[in-house]
Amino acid sequence: MMMSLYDYLGRPAGSELGQRVAAAASQNKIKFETREVSTNTYTGKIMLYPKAFLDQFFGGVNEGTNDTRQMLHG
Repeated sequence: MMMSLYDYLGRPAGSELGQRVAAAASQNKIKFETREVSTNTYTGKIMLYPKAFLDQFFGGVNEGTNDTRQMLHG
């Protein structure tokens, strides 16, 4: 399953975290997809990553929660 950081975290990730996730995905040769979105606060492309990669990157933080533990990688 491919997920955006917003869908996974349940909140906007911000550009710094987004760049760190993208760099880790690139470094680990993780395939990603993009999707065009348009909201009240953002219009443009977003990155979609495999949920298993996001689980590993964030140390098992479940999507849609308010868990703000620090990342294990990145």
